Amino acid sequence: MRIASLRLRLRARRLNRSWTVDILLFLLLAGVGAFMAMPLVFVINNAFKPLDEIFLFPPKFFVRYPTLVNFVDLYHLLAAFWVPYTRYIFNTVFIAVIGTAGHVIFASLAAYPLAKKQFPGRNALFAIVVLSLMFSPHVTAIPNYMTMSWIGFLDSYWAVIIPAFGSSLGLFLMKQFMEQMVPDAILEAARIDGCSEYRIFWRVVMPIVRPAWLTLIIFSFQGLWGSGGSGKVYIYSEQLKTIDYALGQILAGGIVRTGPSMAATLLMISVPILIFVITQSNVIQTMSTSGMKD
Repeated sequence: MRIASLRLRLRARRLNRSWTVDILLFLLLAGVGAFMAMPLVFVINNAFKPLDEIFLFPPKFFVRYPTLVNFVDLYHLLAAFWVPYTRYIFNTVFIAVIGTAGHVIFASLAAYPLAKKQFPGRNALFAIVVLSLMFSPHVTAIPNYMTMSWIGFLDSYWAVIIPAFGSSLGLFLMKQFMEQMVPDAILEAARIDGCSEYRIFWRVVMPIVRPAWLTLIIFSFQGLWGSGGSGKVYIYSEQLKTIDYALGQILAGGIVRTGPSMAATLLMISVPILIFVITQSNVIQTMSTSGMKD
């Protein structure tokens, strides 16, 4: 009843709102959206600028004479590495995909009992999870390095993947969504029908909290895709390094490599943006259709 009355109030407000207000809101949102898109548009234009336009003063926002020279130079620089650039790409994709999948699965498995089960120490465990969100990754860098060293994971993919599995952000996000979006009545009905807890988790809970794990995929993949910083700490072999490290070596070549560096920046941000665009539509759709509550 409350939801129905709220919808009627919102509909009445919408009907009472004038076209002038709608136009003003549209212009305001369009202006904010254009302002937020300016850095991305600037990066795209810089990737296609010749070197003289990049160093032009005062700088021009849009490219006047677009060229693909920066991308060609970037290809030749990557091809000159003694490790094939496809190896760097494979390492990056492998770490990002495996780390993201593991993070989503382990966070969901751990969040389910915290959200829907009663056991001693439940609140204390969740309090520890919340407190862990306060610490910067730089604070836990040394303990993580020592842990990876003790278990023998240094100089391997798992030195970057395993810490991603245990990220507390995913556990917090999934636990909150499961509490709010998964009604206890549905779980009880599934148990009465004879479903095991694992079947309830995979067939009932996970489809309902689809917005949560789709959102978690965005954050996790974005963090692991640009994991060149942590990769430098844990990984020493050139054959295991990521594309972010290889592009960083190109950037260190000085001012003469500014053009290829602009192209490299565009390529690095294009993949997370593509993942975000694809996943965002699913998040919006599932948000509007799966908000089930008691």
